[in-house]
Amino acid sequence: MTYQPVTEQVAPAAIPLTRLDSADPELLEELLAGVREIAEQAAFTLGPVVEQFETGFASFCNSRFAVGVSSGTEAIALALRALEVGPGDQVIVPSNSFIATAEAVSAVGARPLLVDVDPESHLLTAQIVADSLTPEVRCIVPVHLYGSTVDLGPILELAQATGVHVVEDACQAHGALYEGQPVGSFGAFGSFSFYPTKNLGGWGDGGAVVTSDPELADRVRLLRAHGEHPRYRHRIVGTTARLDAIQAAVLGRKLPRLPEWNEQRRRLGTRLRELLSAQEGGSAGAVELIDPPFAGADHVYHLFVVRTDARDALREHLRARGIGSAVHYPTPIHLTEAYAGLGLRRGDLPACERASDRICSLPLFPGMTDEELERVADAVLDFAQARAPTTR
Repeated sequence: MTYQPVTEQVAPAAIPLTRLDSADPELLEELLAGVREIAEQAAFTLGPVVEQFETGFASFCNSRFAVGVSSGTEAIALALRALEVGPGDQVIVPSNSFIATAEAVSAVGARPLLVDVDPESHLLTAQIVADSLTPEVRCIVPVHLYGSTVDLGPILELAQATGVHVVEDACQAHGALYEGQPVGSFGAFGSFSFYPTKNLGGWGDGGAVVTSDPELADRVRLLRAHGEHPRYRHRIVGTTARLDAIQAAVLGRKLPRLPEWNEQRRRLGTRLRELLSAQEGGSAGAVELIDPPFAGADHVYHLFVVRTDARDALREHLRARGIGSAVHYPTPIHLTEAYAGLGLRRGDLPACERASDRICSLPLFPGMTDEELERVADAVLDFAQARAPTTR
């Protein structure tokens, strides 16, 4: 009897939705060294490390000032407080966003005026803003969702003509460009999150606001730290919303890498779009690509999102092939329990609602190999082909 060796069938390695810093041993060691320095100095709150990161991030955003804060939510809330937006005011917010965009408005006592989005790009437009303006609107918060840039020019013109502030929610769009300039640098403030999965992510919560107005920057600095300057002189009623020095140490070491990471995301996103366009019928097939908001729009692909009427089936198909996916976000803000008091119901903001029922986020991250990208594309194309109508 001849011995036959057993050949083990090894399943391909799983492809996660994203990869964090622990997947890069060299980067991890560098970041741990930065955390160790903070621990050895026992300098955990504000200080030179935070200031150094703020200077670097302001430069990256082409703004004069950056103020590190405790989260992206606080970044928006403190920007609104610095602009004296509060009770009795309305703030226009797209309902197709993470709930934090609206929560920040509620936190300052203002009322979020939740509005619909463009059905093709899923983003806010000037026409939607114009149709939604009321005498109580004091601010507009365009959200650069998924890493895709809102068409800001017409919105800024409308805001200037009506005397309304603009606070950009750039929490998913670090380094995305609008007309060659980083988003976040156009409104009175740009707001950023450094949640670990962001294009520039920390090791916990963190955020920043950027502005080129020195008075607004100073006001946010006061607001984030009990209105205190100098020590124990409390000039205004503030809060505790400082960026931790440990987070600044991590972010400061990652910031120089961000342009290259974003270029990788752009390349991977462009290639994945090309591959998925190969399905029969193109974007009109079973799995649709999301259209850019305007010709030449930038996208740094914080998320790569597609649409399909068979989302649950697609996600199960991907799971069976060892490919991660997610839904960002399954419920538009106006249909959450938290905002039931606004009185909006299903059917009131149809583009947001249809998007939330159909969107699916696919894996895309710096360091993703071409082989991994092709596996994702092949899985989606196989799914689309299996569901395509047959012709006789």
